[in-house]
Amino acid sequence: MKKLLHISYFIIVLALVSGPAAKAQESISKPSTQINFIENSWTEALKQAARQNKYIFVDAYASWCGPCKMLKATTFKNNKVADFYNDNFVNVAIDMEKGQGPALAAEWGLQAYPTMIIFTSKGKPVSGTVGYIRANDLIKFGQQALNK
Repeated sequence: MKKLLHISYFIIVLALVSGPAAKAQESISKPSTQINFIENSWTEALKQAARQNKYIFVDAYASWCGPCKMLKATTFKNNKVADFYNDNFVNVAIDMEKGQGPALAAEWGLQAYPTMIIFTSKGKPVSGTVGYIRANDLIKFGQQALNK
């Protein structure tokens, strides 16, 4: 009977150590592995930017766009890029052919994708770039915008 209790105790401890709480703690201590984007809501990005007093980084993309997919698969998943953008910006990815996208594309005068734009927390454009961009260059782009 004692042996059965010890085994039960061991299983409970193991479950606690490796269960959901441990995984949540793990994710808190790990650095970002990608830029965390608000999806398709310029309105929500403006609200969060005002509340957090941060600039807004916009990834304006189209679902058919090859360079847009490359950005999502590589540059936006770079740890240094993710940490920098998650710490310094409210990030929003907008499909420019759905929802608010077409109206915003017209308002912002977008002609090619991907287009990345940095706005103040009030929605005033600060800087922009078009096309695929490597990790180090995206960090420089963000730093330059923050220094304006």
